[in-house]
Order: sequence, then structure tokens, then C-alpha cells
Amino acid sequence: MKKTLIPVFLVVAFLMGFAAARMNEGISIATIENAGRLIGLEFKQEQQEMMKSGLESYRDDYQSIREHTPDNAVIPAFLFDPLFGEMPEKEPVKPVHWEIPMDVALPENPDELAFFSIPELASLLRQGKITSEELTVFFLNRLKKYGDTLECVISLTESRALEMARKADREIAAGNYRGPLHGIPYGAKDLFAVEGYKTTWGAIPYNDQMIDETAHVVRQLDEAGAVLVAKLTLGSLAMGDIWFGGTTRNPWNLEQGSSGSSAGSGAAVAAGLVPFALGTETLGSIVSPSTRCGVTGLRPTFGKVGRSGAMALSWTMDKIGPMARSAMETAMVLDAINGKDPHDPYYRESGLKAPAGINPEELRVGYLHELFDWEDENRIHEVQVLNDLREMGINPEKVEWTFEVPANALSLILMAEAAAAFDELTVSGKDSMLVAQTENSWPNFFRTARFIPAVEYINANRIRTLLIHEVNSLLKDYDVLVTPSFGGNQLLVTNLTGHPCLVAPAGFNEEGAPVSISFIGNLHREGELVALAQAWQDFSGHHLLRPPFFATD
Repeated sequence: MKKTLIPVFLVVAFLMGFAAARMNEGISIATIENAGRLIGLEFKQEQQEMMKSGLESYRDDYQSIREHTPDNAVIPAFLFDPLFGEMPEKEPVKPVHWEIPMDVALPENPDELAFFSIPELASLLRQGKITSEELTVFFLNRLKKYGDTLECVISLTESRALEMARKADREIAAGNYRGPLHGIPYGAKDLFAVEGYKTTWGAIPYNDQMIDETAHVVRQLDEAGAVLVAKLTLGSLAMGDIWFGGTTRNPWNLEQGSSGSSAGSGAAVAAGLVPFALGTETLGSIVSPSTRCGVTGLRPTFGKVGRSGAMALSWTMDKIGPMARSAMETAMVLDAINGKDPHDPYYRESGLKAPAGINPEELRVGYLHELFDWEDENRIHEVQVLNDLREMGINPEKVEWTFEVPANALSLILMAEAAAAFDELTVSGKDSMLVAQTENSWPNFFRTARFIPAVEYINANRIRTLLIHEVNSLLKDYDVLVTPSFGGNQLLVTNLTGHPCLVAPAGFNEEGAPVSISFIGNLHREGELVALAQAWQDFSGHHLLRPPFFATD
């Protein structure tokens, strides 16, 4: 018998027509009943009958909306502000005077520069003992030498960097010194747009993406005279340490990922490939890689740093912050990027109180005692931080970290917003292009989040309002709260409420892995966090340790 071949286009046309017909079918009572079970609600049959035409109309609206999916940069027509008109006493909006030592000498071994602090490098530049161009070439060479080992670099910005470095040298030589970051190289997570370079978001669907603008924070650092040398890796669409080119490695253990999603930023700073880097956090993406890589990270108050030109994951939870070796260095970077962003309506103007002018012994310090009571391999190091503070003349008080509202349930806010931010991937099927395809990866989270009802999303945000008031009430008697970085729900809670957090290395566990401690502060009061954390770092010295494979001889 002769086979009949049906043209492929006819098959496709049939399937598309079939799908359209299914979409235009009336919604059955059984479908409504099953959908109700899915979201935990039951309706009587007569109620279901009345719902049919309305649900069919909604379905048509959904399809119209999907046909006009906005660009990732388009924000929703609502704003989130954790202050609710209750702005605490503002830290002064005026320049901070940063002390730069003027007696720093060039090391006999030039490789030692890889682990010099920002003030030390700034001293060398101001004294004319090294040029920004020389320093930039030095760090570019480190990135070229170790970038593949760590799988932490997506793009070198070499031509831009050398141009900026030469400009910095001319300005410094002419006495036009812009501040401690002038001429200092740095790296940025590759979700920040930089004109002329790809902005991949760490994901295959975007690995050739060119965005014709430069992110606000990069422009702020340009103004400060800093030199961008590399766009660093992030887990695909800001989750984890797996990106389209591999897995970013932990400099302390190359068999292990660096955690994420600011994976490349943490790894590059820890390995001495850059003096500092920009990261972002929505739910642990600065805290987690800072912990894993043994660096210091500062997650500022929500709205303190403008986000235009940065990939959006959650419009009401995304925050941009620096990762460096010490608390004071993160504050120097925060001071530079804390400038008005006319294109980010979530931005709130607030200054930075000079940490050097704050006496740590006068700060009101509490600690989340129930989290220190958990038995795990890190507990001895976390408790030692409290002992260190007492030895420094600071007596932390016990604080109860309990809330009347169901805080853990509010994680659906992030999932709903992330699914909306990347809905085009789900609708088009391009989510299958992402490397991670597990139950706990974005494609599944995006699909699952489509079943979060709008009413629940709005009510979760109403409960979030109550949670913010509870945290503000708890913090009103304290300047800083000390807590293990993980355990309990403090990481989720403070990311939801927008409170700032500084995470710092606190030694190593029995397996040789870095351990961290976190300092939580009041909204827009990062100065106190930095003052306490830096005083403790000066006392403990944990932040000065280097991963052996990348340390100099």
C-alpha cells in the first residue's frame, strides 16, 4: 500500500487550530471543581454555574495579556516601600570623609597587591607609587589566569577598563581626586547592563543579549572613578551558581560551587581577582556566596540603591550591594552607589552615616538567641562572635525572633513576581533552554507560580505590611542584631521587610569551610552595621585569610 505523506505545515496548522479550539471551549463544572481543589477552595454547583462565563472572560483576558508581554525592565504599576511613611531619623545626605593611609608601600612581591584593601590600593595610587592602568592590567591578568579555574567570568571589559584607568591617572595626577575608589578595579554581576557588552543574566536564552544602556550603579561607580574590569557570573536568572557556561567554583574548595546567585562576585573577591564586586540579593544571593567564599557582603536597605539597568527578578525584593574583604570597604562602595536614580521609583534618598564616627561600645546590640542554640557544625564559631563582642566591651542582649504572622508563607511573593518577570519563557517554552531542570529550579518554580491566585498574592503583601511593623517594633530598642546567617527564617524575613544585613566571615568549620555571621540593622541605618562589624573584624581578623590556591607566595 502506498503511504500518504502529510506536509508538516498542515500538521502544525491542525495542532494550532486544535489548541485554539480547546482554548475557546467552554469551561466545565468539573474543571472549576478541580481548580478549586488546587487552591484549597470549594464552591457549590450553582455557584460554579455562575462562575463559568466570568472565568471564560478572564481566560480571554489572560491570552491578550500574554500576547503583550512587557520587557523585563518594565515595572508594575504599584510600589513597595518598607518605610510606610515612618522614615527613621535620616543619616546625613552629605559626603563621607574616608581616611586613606599615606604610608603604604609597594610590596616586594607584586602579587601581594591581589589582597590589598581598597584603602591600601588608594594610598598607592594617591602617592603615585602605582598607576590605575598598572593596577588594572594586574587584575585583568589575574582574571585571565584564574577565571577559567573558577568559572567566574562571563566577559572581560578590557578596552573600557583601560580607557577608564588612563582617565583616572590623568585626573589623579592633576589633583582631581574623586575619593577612595578612584582608579580601583572592580567586577560586576552580569545582570547589570553595560553599553557595548553582552548582558547574559547567566542564562542561555539571553547569552547574546545586548542592552543599549549602562546600569545606574555602574554609572555611579564611573563617577567615583572606579574601573570595571569584568562582568562576573551569576546562577541562571539569579539563582544558584550554575550558569550557561558551567558552575562557578568556591576558591576554598574547587570541588564545590561558590553558591549564588552572586556567584562570580563572591569567588572573584575571595580569590583576589578584584578588590570588590557588585552583587544583588533577593533571598540570600549576597549572604550565601559571601558565606561560602569567606568574604564580606553588605545587603543595603530595600530602595537605598537605584536598580535601573539591572535585571528584575522581584520588583519588591531585589537589592544591590557590594562584596569586598571588610565591612568598611563595603561601606565605601555603598557610599559611591547610593545616589539618586531617576529611573527607579523604588529608590529612596538616604545618606550614609560615617562608620568611623560611631563608637561600637555605645551601640545597642541584641542577638537572636534561639538561633545560636541550634546544634550544628558552625555553632561554636557563631557563639564565639558573641564572646568576642563581650570581650570588646559590648554586651549583646537576648532577643526573641517570633512573629504573630505566618512569615514563612510569604515566600510566594517572590515566586509570583519572578514568574511574572520571566513569564515569556514559560509561555514560549524557552524555559527548557535553562541548564537546571529540577524540581527546585526556575522552570518548575515559574510554572508552579502560575497557580498562585492574585487574591493570595495581594493578601500575602498585606500580611507583609504587618510583618514589617513587627520587625520595626522589635528593632526600635536596638541598633544592631547579631545572628547566624542561616537557620530559622531571619534571612527570608529581612529580605521581605527590606532591612539591611552585613555578612562577615567568622572562621572555618571542621571540614575547612568558611563560616559567617550576620548583622541586621534598622532601615537606612547601615552606618551602625558597618561600625560594629568592622570593629569585630579588627578584633578577630577572620577576613584577612586567603584561599591557599590563590594566595601569593
